[in-house]
Amino acid sequence: MTCWKTAVCETNGIIIHYTRTGGNKPPLILLHGLMANGLCWTGLAQVLENEFDVIMPDARGHGNSSAPDFGYRYEDHANDVVGLINALKLTPPPILLGHSMGGMTAAVVANRKPNLLRGLVLADPTFLSPEVQREVCDSGVADQHRRMLTMSFSEVVADARNRHPDRSAETLELFARARLQTSMAAFDVLTPPNPDYKMLVSAIDVPSLIVFGDKGVVSSADAEELQRLNSRLQAVQIREAGHSVHLDQPERFAAVARSFIRSIGTVIDS
Repeated sequence: MTCWKTAVCETNGIIIHYTRTGGNKPPLILLHGLMANGLCWTGLAQVLENEFDVIMPDARGHGNSSAPDFGYRYEDHANDVVGLINALKLTPPPILLGHSMGGMTAAVVANRKPNLLRGLVLADPTFLSPEVQREVCDSGVADQHRRMLTMSFSEVVADARNRHPDRSAETLELFARARLQTSMAAFDVLTPPNPDYKMLVSAIDVPSLIVFGDKGVVSSADAEELQRLNSRLQAVQIREAGHSVHLDQPERFAAVARSFIRSIGTVIDS
């Protein structure tokens, strides 16, 4: 991690901050979820950095990126990712891996700009029915975050430790710091309607993988339906994992993601 670099990219009238492992390797962009930031991918990046140039942006309203008062729809997040890809002039085209909000963002990018990508990995994306979207929006999660912003760093870490006692101190601190860097405006992404995920997935024309737990957002039935809609979509369920599948089963998730990404390289390079 000592060789990782940080930089900023100006796009869509804002600043996107990112961390990059670097090296002359195939690029892989990791998109985090709501209330996280790019460095929350540190564990996965450490596993993959020997093979890939891992790029971890902070979404608008998160981390060290700009936090405008408005502009937090998935289209806005997707436009920021497109702007980052174009600004960095990545060769070959990157693989996009996103979790939760980042997964939906990645799906929008892949749907709209498939020529910019080499592949797609969706980690339990926010593929929610209209009814569940409304439930999430009305759940009080934004009010909970507003209260969290009045707490000290140590208090936020302690709260996270109580909820996730099995996670490492480093992971808890990364997410606590990211939580305190998340603006209230960022919660506008929860306001329905989300993009129609079935329509998005059905038209994605790059090799794709959806990874989900047995206690998360995406169910086995959902994944099977999406595979029927798009023959290029693979699906892997990881047991004993919830919405944060990459944190609940980090070794298994990393192995699944790396195997899929390697398979794309084999196909393209042959």
